[in-house]
Amino acid sequence: MSVSELIRQLPAIPVVRDCSRAMAVLDAVMSPEWEFRFYSFDARWSPTEETASMRDGSGGEYSIVFSSAGAYARGFDHESPMSPHRVTPPVPWPGLFDGLPKVFAHNVSEPAFTGHDGTPRVTVCFWREQADARWTAGTVEALPGGVEHDGGAEWLFDVLADGRPEAYQQFAEDYYEVAVDIEAVRHVYALRPLTQGVVSALNPEVGLADLAEDLRRIGYPGLEAGCGAA
Repeated sequence: MSVSELIRQLPAIPVVRDCSRAMAVLDAVMSPEWEFRFYSFDARWSPTEETASMRDGSGGEYSIVFSSAGAYARGFDHESPMSPHRVTPPVPWPGLFDGLPKVFAHNVSEPAFTGHDGTPRVTVCFWREQADARWTAGTVEALPGGVEHDGGAEWLFDVLADGRPEAYQQFAEDYYEVAVDIEAVRHVYALRPLTQGVVSALNPEVGLADLAEDLRRIGYPGLEAGCGAA
């Protein structure tokens, strides 16, 4: 799946945001230790921005910044031939930021998204302003003939783009190597308030009270729409 196919599949910003919150809550239950979590969400990223993030522990990651302006997303696959480190000195792949609105320009050089030398860690990038009808990506320069790679668009964002509780269930069973209760996952994807029963169904070793700070940081519950919203 190319970035063009990915952004055609992604729903509106509020739905992406809600699903990101749900995935972060589920990971908080599945993994009490933050450093071992795959998905996170920080509603306190800045006074005006929130971030959803993924990190696989092996060099793959993404971040989505939500603000009143819209949403900016970047992903980094360290094994991609589109990596900025394919050349010396490193430089992002041509076209990744073509057409990027000025309201998102500061995210390109955000220290959390760059290397120690200030080079953006990015192999895939897309965005959507609040008034836009669809997500947009830059006109990325094609790879050399015979080289096929999407910059990680498909595997980095696969669970989020799928949007179904079953996609998270499959991911979690593979990643955490335990059976995952689908009804509990559906409960969280619908952004219903957590109960101890739901938490225990996912991880019997975690208490609802243990999640208080995580839930505050994620901003869950209290949202009006679930992941299935239009």
